[in-house]
Amino acid sequence: MSLSRLRKKVDKLDVHILELLNERAKLSLAIGKAKSKTRASVYSPDREKEIYHRLTSDNKGPLSNTSLKAIYREIMSGSLNLEKPLKITYLGPPFTFTHRAALKKFGSSVEYVACNSITDIFVEVERNRADYGVVPIENSIEGAVNHTLDMLVDSPLKVCSEIYLEVSHNLLSRETDLKKIKRIYSIPQVFGQCRLWLESNMPGVELLEVSSTARGAEIASKEKRAAAIGSIMAARRYGLKVLAKSIEDVAHNTTRFLVLGKKTMAKATKGDKTSLMISVKDKVGALHDMLTPFKKNRINLTKIESRPSKKRPWEYYFFVDLEGHYEDKKVKRALSALRNECSYLKILGSYPKAS
Repeated sequence: MSLSRLRKKVDKLDVHILELLNERAKLSLAIGKAKSKTRASVYSPDREKEIYHRLTSDNKGPLSNTSLKAIYREIMSGSLNLEKPLKITYLGPPFTFTHRAALKKFGSSVEYVACNSITDIFVEVERNRADYGVVPIENSIEGAVNHTLDMLVDSPLKVCSEIYLEVSHNLLSRETDLKKIKRIYSIPQVFGQCRLWLESNMPGVELLEVSSTARGAEIASKEKRAAAIGSIMAARRYGLKVLAKSIEDVAHNTTRFLVLGKKTMAKATKGDKTSLMISVKDKVGALHDMLTPFKKNRINLTKIESRPSKKRPWEYYFFVDLEGHYEDKKVKRALSALRNECSYLKILGSYPKAS
């Protein structure tokens, strides 16, 4: 078949796809009206997971599952915006890794608002000035983001979804020669993830902490002999040259992000995660007693992190992630037993595991 005939067939299919997309959009409008009557959350992580799972399971190719999910992310982004215009807050300025994570989850059809700090993200959602907030929670190299953990202690917000983003760090500058760089801007976690490279290649260079990687790129774009560690997107945004690519010390550097909202938690799926905050009683063997209900009910814990309570010296909160939904029978049994062993228990959220 000739190229022109092949293209005509594609054009015909495009018309049909457009008709189907608009038919789907009409249904999204009807769904939005139905949700508004029951005050149901517009964003449904469990429904999102169901759609992705069904499509990727039925996919026969040649389109890859990765490409298919990227396409449907934008279709669902448009649908969400039709149901109700959504406002998503993230750690700004634009083109931070948190911004990229938010785009990966919600697509390009919703409204994004950059915040100056993690605290501001919580405040915007708590005061109903935004529908959801995206915050970093941990990195595969540097561990937990303590600011986020501390904010979760008193916040009424619920964790409704999670995002994993592979992160690659690059040295960005106006300069063309590494030897001219006298100072580098970035966030503490990124300096930690690139520690060995910096020690080997930039000894004696001043490392200056800023609020975000994109903010560092913005500053470096205005100064001589300055550089920033950030993303390729940030380099394009601020007109910087990439002096060195992938300078992180460990390959497959991944950051986990949480989506926070005020609505009820996601419904159970076949693969969920539950996040807890626990304060144990001050007694011998308290930590052992806290873990025992999980072992007895054969529940796998994927994360345990401690933070000072900041209320009394040597009092700690434990942040725990477990496999399962809080409505699962064995999780219910474990939580019931756990309440007898701890002084405080808060369910931060149950949500589908990121795939």
